[in-house]
Amino acid sequence: MSKFDLKVNGKSHTVDVEPLTPLLYVLRNDLDLHGPKFGCGLGQCGACTVIINGVAVRSCITPVSSLASGGVKSEITTLEGLSQNGNLHPLQQAWIDEQVPQCGFCQNGQIMTAKAMLDKTPHPTDAQIRQTMNGVLCRCMSYNRVQMAIKRAAKVTA
Repeated sequence: MSKFDLKVNGKSHTVDVEPLTPLLYVLRNDLDLHGPKFGCGLGQCGACTVIINGVAVRSCITPVSSLASGGVKSEITTLEGLSQNGNLHPLQQAWIDEQVPQCGFCQNGQIMTAKAMLDKTPHPTDAQIRQTMNGVLCRCMSYNRVQMAIKRAAKVTA
């Protein structure tokens, strides 16, 4: 076991885990955050997506030891970290307004991937949205609503 200092949703945490422990397990089991979901465990479905230093990352295949390079804490944001002072992030509100969730399992990956995209591309085209969101799988096939919600949130966040 090793101790790792993590900065998650703006708060510092120290965890004592094996270095190869997936970040997803630390977030869910040690920090009690349940936005990121275990889906495939292979980094292919996107359910476990978090944002690390501005980039959408699959936490199920990210060893916690990879976040402590050079003594600099990585900034990790989970779905729980998007809302501020009790107010939903514009993406979260757009998800509700566009009635995106069906079963809800993929929503974490969809929202976190969309957030990282909007941070870099505030006014994405439909093609950019489809290309970015292509890697997050949705069993309920709510892709059109996802695209509408992202476009709605882009109007508010830009």
